[in-house]
Amino acid sequence: MDPKLLTIGQVSETIGVSIQTLRRWDKSGKLPSVRRKKSGNRYYRKHDIDNFIRNNLKDLFGLAKNWAVNEIETDLPSIFYCQNISVFQARLTRLENELGKIKRLSKIFPLITAITGEIGNNSFDHNLGNWPDVPGIFFAYGLNKRRIVLADRGQGILKTLKKVKAELSTHQEALKVAFTEIISGRAPEYRGNGLKFVKDVVTANEISLFFQTGNAQLKIKKGDSVLRVEKSNINLRGCLALIKF
Repeated sequence: MDPKLLTIGQVSETIGVSIQTLRRWDKSGKLPSVRRKKSGNRYYRKHDIDNFIRNNLKDLFGLAKNWAVNEIETDLPSIFYCQNISVFQARLTRLENELGKIKRLSKIFPLITAITGEIGNNSFDHNLGNWPDVPGIFFAYGLNKRRIVLADRGQGILKTLKKVKAELSTHQEALKVAFTEIISGRAPEYRGNGLKFVKDVVTANEISLFFQTGNAQLKIKKGDSVLRVEKSNINLRGCLALIKF
């Protein structure tokens, strides 16, 4: 076989989606295959697969956002998906090791890892046993572009915090509480404490954060003393975060 052609099984393993998904993507034109005239089997050009992966890496935030917003459960390549907290922790350790090799980040890479871990762990801790559809999180990073992206299709912060603050009625109120108020106790209350830690780290270092839950979003960076929570015209499932450093 031409070494520049890959079988559907090889592509399934490389990208991390099922063969059934690849067949759907072929039919829709998202990732076309080539067919052998005699056998009719699907094959893929290696450069098409390389381009597919490269293009997805170009816009990690867009990929995560589309996944979180879509009302219909969609397939996510396994290279971007952590189905459980053990997978997330393993990849988080790998991220920390890679960040530690960047000289200019020598003083803050543990903090970048810490806030990434806080956001990711929140998704697992506060949706445990209550995932609306897809369990697990989107987690990817591009060190060349200095960004980390996380997302989940969970319950969102409002539903979590209403269990202990029933007076909350909007995503904007819930997001502000989560990032500014100390809420003592265990999960789900602890969510507010963890995100306050994230805010404190970001505002004290050369890091910026975009965070959205439901239709509420905020942006914070070093030196910000006022937290501005805005209403988004897009409503997403769970939470979406972009860390830049």
